[in-house]
Amino acid sequence: MTRPARPDAPRSAAGPWDLSFLRAGSLVTLVVTAVAVPVVGLLSGWAEALGVVLGAAIVTLFFCLSGFAIAWAGKIDDSFTLPAALGAFMVKVLGFFALLQALPADGWPDRVATAWTVIAGALLWSGVQARWVWTRQLYYTTPPAPPSTDVLPHAVEHPVRKVTGG
Repeated sequence: MTRPARPDAPRSAAGPWDLSFLRAGSLVTLVVTAVAVPVVGLLSGWAEALGVVLGAAIVTLFFCLSGFAIAWAGKIDDSFTLPAALGAFMVKVLGFFALLQALPADGWPDRVATAWTVIAGALLWSGVQARWVWTRQLYYTTPPAPPSTDVLPHAVEHPVRKVTGG
């Protein structure tokens, strides 16, 4: 069994867990949803457009909940992040299936449009997360501390001045 890290030890080599991708994903989802809802409403119907809104809200909520659960687990110890991610995924899948079963088969919002929006939204969020990771400077180890100023002058000879013994 894995023991939690010592309280005085750094909890993660990457530092505090960064959840800034949630803001980016939410904004991208908002823009795509604002464009998709009128298009779907005019082309397919307003029940489908409501399904798009519901699907986008579900995906945003699920990614935010997962992000917070994984960050919380990572603050305790990095080894808890995978179980937190898998547990959050299981809860989300079961909750989504229950929600789809609770929606009427031919009512408002459209169940098929909601399901397809969740699939498209998950792909969109995955792309946002991938771009977020690829454009960030990530340290895989803790960067070394800069040398102390009181140690440096004594440890290195001055290259211009020669010390003579006379």
